[in-house]
Amino acid sequence: MPKFVLDGLEIEFQQGQTIIQAANNHGITIPHFCWHPSLSIAGNCRVCLVEIEKMPKLAIACSTLASEGMVVHTASEKALSARNAVMEFLLINHPLDCPICDEAGECKLQDYAYSHSVGESRFVEEKTHKDKRVRLGPYVMFDGDRCISCSRCIRFCDEIAKDPELTFVKRGDRVTIVTFPGEELNNPYSLNVTDICPVGALTNRDFRFKARVWDMSANKTICQGCSRGCNIELWVRDNQILRITPRQNDEVNNYWMCDHGRLNTFKSVNSEDRVDGPHIRKEGSLEKAGWKEALNKSAEELKKYSKNEIAFIGSPYAALEDNYLLARFASALGSRNIDFKRYTDPYFEDNILRRDDITPNSLGAEVAGIKPGEGGLNLDGIINGIKEGKIKALYLIEDDIVASYPELGEVFSKLDLFIVNASNFNKTTVFADIVFPAAAYAEKNGTIVNFQGRVQRLKPAVSTIETDRSLDGMTLSRLDKFGTKFDRWALGHKYDAKSSWKIISALSGLMGFKLKFNIAEEVFNQISGTISVFNGLDYDVIGELGAQSKLKPVNTIAAG
Repeated sequence: MPKFVLDGLEIEFQQGQTIIQAANNHGITIPHFCWHPSLSIAGNCRVCLVEIEKMPKLAIACSTLASEGMVVHTASEKALSARNAVMEFLLINHPLDCPICDEAGECKLQDYAYSHSVGESRFVEEKTHKDKRVRLGPYVMFDGDRCISCSRCIRFCDEIAKDPELTFVKRGDRVTIVTFPGEELNNPYSLNVTDICPVGALTNRDFRFKARVWDMSANKTICQGCSRGCNIELWVRDNQILRITPRQNDEVNNYWMCDHGRLNTFKSVNSEDRVDGPHIRKEGSLEKAGWKEALNKSAEELKKYSKNEIAFIGSPYAALEDNYLLARFASALGSRNIDFKRYTDPYFEDNILRRDDITPNSLGAEVAGIKPGEGGLNLDGIINGIKEGKIKALYLIEDDIVASYPELGEVFSKLDLFIVNASNFNKTTVFADIVFPAAAYAEKNGTIVNFQGRVQRLKPAVSTIETDRSLDGMTLSRLDKFGTKFDRWALGHKYDAKSSWKIISALSGLMGFKLKFNIAEEVFNQISGTISVFNGLDYDVIGELGAQSKLKPVNTIAAG
């Protein structure tokens, strides 16, 4: 491969790469605002000016192609002087509102002002004032005087979202961003502009003024909005999720995620309708009970029915481990009546990221064994069996199936025994005889399988009363010795919830079956050892970016 010299280091590059691209591939960061790896080159900000030997003028690294033998200096006297001058220029009209700006703590202008600026301005005139708190769309707010005109948001709408909605108007120090006449910034990916904005000009209206970045923890997990399984970070303060941001994974979602996944998949975790402990129906109403009482009651009641009178409904929202244990439990009872509801919405799908399968783990549920055994009943058969009185007991996990099909409420009311694992009280739990509190996706370890057959990790971001829920491999009971910060985190729990696999494991023990596991990783190790498409995988192999299984992708659409 051809090479060039960057600050004394010999760097390999591919033909056609720019200096900043080649440097970035080698983990070397050249200061920049307007350049983004997935957007076209604009060359607006000029912060990436570098000195190239044998060239008479400084060049911008974002648009200058690397060439064999080139010698580049990013920290020479000329380059530093130019960078300081550009930073002084960018800060001339920038307001001094860092104390009230949501971007504070993750603002590139702040970082570069500290690292690459002279620390003072010669500009003594009145700053140019622009419109503040401009509602560009339903989710995005614009503060014009903070904007540095990098054009990232404009290029994102044009090139990634494929929906041109933003443009520059006016010139010079009056330049600003507006939507086209009669338009709003309301494409399905609009909030990505708040992620790529290098300053605090574009902010998320849902998150605005809720927390400082240094007050939150960022926890890596997977979006539950559809079968894409975008890699995300959950930002948590005081044991509450305050925002979701995308996490780069070039094999899944690149740098992006849709607004639906960002806004609609986390608020149920801290909702007031959370199931706050096991419940048993007594005299017509669900009343709170202890775990021992609820588990013993469930085991006692299930023993009353024959294998053909019991059915199970898994969930495309539950983790692979949860569905696998449910399938094992059904098999141990001898029931072949097991299935799950598949949810699709063809209007939701696009050719960027969103999929018509609007659940995160339908492929994983099927592979885990949530499908009828030989001679068993599928979902329609189970429903008909309940209507006919042949199915008398039903165990359903992590799916509010009545919300989508209200007519099933009348069907479920015919059951003698209806057990539900749910994180929130919903239209299905209304008909349940026993309700177990299931941990939400943000509260448990586990795996899900996206439409590509890629296995990805769920990791806990929010604590529960469950004492063996781990944080980086350490149980809450062991965290005490690490000081008050962890003590406070442990005491921040609110819900007495457990992963569905753990509930099923405890119930199976009371019924005489050996489905005993201590942690989610042990369940997955058995999955990878018994289901061939997962052979060779474990939590370490899956890692933070996931690992491809031997499953074939389902109706593959290229990630934008």
